[in-house]
Amino acid sequence: MNPPQRHRLHRRALHGVLLLDKPLGLSSNDALQKVKRIYRAEKAGHTGTLDPLATGLLPICFGAATKFSQASLDADKAYTAVLRLGQRTVGGDREGEVIAERPVAVTPESLAQACAAFVGQIDQIPPMQSALKKDGKALYEYARAGIEVDRVPRRITIHGIDMLGWDDAALELTIRVRCSKGTYIRTLAEDIGERLGCGAHLAALRRTETGALTLDGAITLDALAALDEAGRDALLHPPDCLVGDWPLLRLAETEAARFLSGLRRRVDQPDRPAVRVYGPEPAAFLGSAHITAGELIADRLLSPIEVQALLNT
Repeated sequence: MNPPQRHRLHRRALHGVLLLDKPLGLSSNDALQKVKRIYRAEKAGHTGTLDPLATGLLPICFGAATKFSQASLDADKAYTAVLRLGQRTVGGDREGEVIAERPVAVTPESLAQACAAFVGQIDQIPPMQSALKKDGKALYEYARAGIEVDRVPRRITIHGIDMLGWDDAALELTIRVRCSKGTYIRTLAEDIGERLGCGAHLAALRRTETGALTLDGAITLDALAALDEAGRDALLHPPDCLVGDWPLLRLAETEAARFLSGLRRRVDQPDRPAVRVYGPEPAAFLGSAHITAGELIADRLLSPIEVQALLNT
């Protein structure tokens, strides 16, 4: 008896960004693979890992948008975090075993002062549960083996910490954090706890912003799966949303064609480290570039086929 034939999934060439509201307990890669299969997309990637413990904004890039995912990786982020005071855990989050308990005696003033102490540029030691590598192996692999290794502090920036609520019964502090890339919120939670003298761990985490993108309009996996193909496609944002806060430069048709071929162009513009470049049509996103000494120099370019696909959308 011949084994049953497996149905081959017909992949589609898509170009755009889906704002996914990642669920609790699912890794970013698992979420990506589910979305990729739902859309039957040829090429997809995400723009920054969220731990299984975390929920919230996970931009999923398709096709041409994957060329600009680094911009979202490098962008500032915003999170809503819940800190459980009085307990330190293995790994610094609620999934770890409690390793120390201390009494909690705080006031609104002491909570505000502890949070304010971490605003600005600070050095942060990456947690052992991070994906950073040492000698070719991720730190979390050492942690799973019960090995702790030395980590080099990294300079990060906390742009602001807002107190959203304090639950005296549950000993939980809810804060909103605006920070630079590479910030570990579980480490920040532990550091705030030590500043208060009682210790703390991260009880919940939700990413609300990455660069100019927010949770507004984000969709859950269940809601996405319930839509038909047209409904899902209507949710896709154009690839340039990943660089929407960069300065815009529009080129005439002949100049756009030369730029798209990789040629440097003379422009009457000041030096800029990053610009988004368009042809004459409003939706004709061509790619990213920088301007040095009056020259527009391409960094990441769409192919003519990709540009045409965006114009046809």
